Amino acid sequence: MIRSRKVTVVASTVLVCSMVSAALLLHKVDQEPPAATLQQMLYISSPKLLKRLSLGYEGLLADIYWTRTVQYFGGTHRRGGGTYKLLWPLLNITTQLDPHLIPAYEFGGTFLLAKPPEGAGDPAKAIELVQYGTQMNPTDWHLFYDLAFIYYDLKDYRHAAQAFLRGSQLPHTHLFLKVMAAQMAQHGDDLETARMMWSETYETTHDKMIKANAAAHLRVIQVDEDVSALEKLVQTYRERTGHFPKTFSEMVSSGFLRGIPLDPLRHPYRLEPGGKVVVTNPDALPFLDKGLPSDYVPSPAPKLTPEN
Repeated sequence: MIRSRKVTVVASTVLVCSMVSAALLLHKVDQEPPAATLQQMLYISSPKLLKRLSLGYEGLLADIYWTRTVQYFGGTHRRGGGTYKLLWPLLNITTQLDPHLIPAYEFGGTFLLAKPPEGAGDPAKAIELVQYGTQMNPTDWHLFYDLAFIYYDLKDYRHAAQAFLRGSQLPHTHLFLKVMAAQMAQHGDDLETARMMWSETYETTHDKMIKANAAAHLRVIQVDEDVSALEKLVQTYRERTGHFPKTFSEMVSSGFLRGIPLDPLRHPYRLEPGGKVVVTNPDALPFLDKGLPSDYVPSPAPKLTPEN
């Protein structure tokens, strides 16, 4: 009985000490000026040690740390920004204490990614944080969505497409993740992957507008490939003849082509001076980037006709 009482007293003392230590840290976060160093601010910087000291109250402690993280970010931002030196250590401690605290990943990634003075300007840590979130919460598609947009902000379209695709494969996810994965792959010039994703979207969706969107992107991929191939052929013609062809009919007459090339809507491609290949009716091909006529003025918004 006496031993049990001693154990209880010791455990209670350790718990109180850990909470006091945490309170000291969190008070320091509120009170220290922006120029304070990380060493001055963090009394206990090891998440593992804090977790052991919490004696099973790590969830509660994580909530406290997360609240103070938001207060620290907001306070620093109100003072005009700064280096946000404490942001990553606080987020790291928070998510190590409670790996399932989803808002810490969603908002923490944004805080870390944003450029100073709006945020820490540390995309590597933003990726590390949200990647850890996807590992600890592998069925939450929102975190893959957040990770994809971090990569998108960095113009890393290949990894953005991969993150969107992983999220799209989870249960109860939104179809638009698969659409975004295809768009990122296409934006990164991974046309084969983009074609595969758009084709799957076209075949599996029952929404007529989503189907129309997928069909439009598939046509654009075909135009991208056609224009690239035709412009290479035009360059070959120039190398052999010493001049650019004025029309595709000229290339047909010279044996370079079997017939006038057509776009996916069966409209003929045409040539501009300098060997540029363009489409005849760009308004019929929304989302087009390559193959636009030099004098083309884009419509305010792409017009899609629902697929039957």
